[in-house]
Amino acid sequence: MLVQQAKLINQEQLAEVERKKVRVNAPGGGRKPKLTLEESVCLCLFYLRQMPTFEILGIHFDVSKTEANDTFHYWIKILRVILPSSLLEQVEAQESEMMIVQELLTEFELIVDSMEQPRERPRDNKEQKKYFSGKKKQHTFKNQVVSMPEAKEIVDVVVGVKGPTSDISLFRKQQQKFAAEQSFQGDKAYIGGTNISTPHKKPRNGKLTAEQKEENKVFSSNRVFVEHIIRVIKIFRVASERFRLHPDTYEQVILTVCGLVRLRISSLILPGLS
Repeated sequence: MLVQQAKLINQEQLAEVERKKVRVNAPGGGRKPKLTLEESVCLCLFYLRQMPTFEILGIHFDVSKTEANDTFHYWIKILRVILPSSLLEQVEAQESEMMIVQELLTEFELIVDSMEQPRERPRDNKEQKKYFSGKKKQHTFKNQVVSMPEAKEIVDVVVGVKGPTSDISLFRKQQQKFAAEQSFQGDKAYIGGTNISTPHKKPRNGKLTAEQKEENKVFSSNRVFVEHIIRVIKIFRVASERFRLHPDTYEQVILTVCGLVRLRISSLILPGLS
């Protein structure tokens, strides 16, 4: 069904290009593509999952390095349209649906967590400072995921933020997408946030009580589900290893991966599958 949806969008785009084109030759001329539509989509998915060099990718699909590169960048845009990265993105175009979803979400305590991904070092010295993460000791992008309990859905995701950005700052900005009364769970990095419960923090020169330790253990067992979501996202090597593509494509690529994860966990149903 993913291929069928990609085919429809591709046909729409080609029709729009054809409509604007001033023709010299009759339709149907020119070099025929070496890859079928199914192979092109497969090439794109293969890159997201394994992240080979485009030279190796071309060898796998019997095309040149340049054609492999062009094919990936063409189809990633189409997959991005088909695969909304989160529940909020899926309904954001319909204001009434967005309001209903925001209200329904208040019945749950959502789970939030962040992750950092290495990126190529920026050439500009100022940009290097902006992206250098003292925690990871390298230049990184920071992403933050909000999930439903038991990892049933990616509710919202923010990607491509500068690595040094604090989790609590990113959360406060992301929190504006939700109802004022929405509750969350987070780790110790979110202590001090509004409407977010966090584990007990060990006091300086002190110890946690046995009761506090037990509460932290229960709390951790509830929060682990967002870590499951992040783990599934990182199965795609393009979302876990050093990001080698142009930084401007980062958001498009990682949000597409999130859409694929939603498809995998069956929270996203493509038209025709319901």
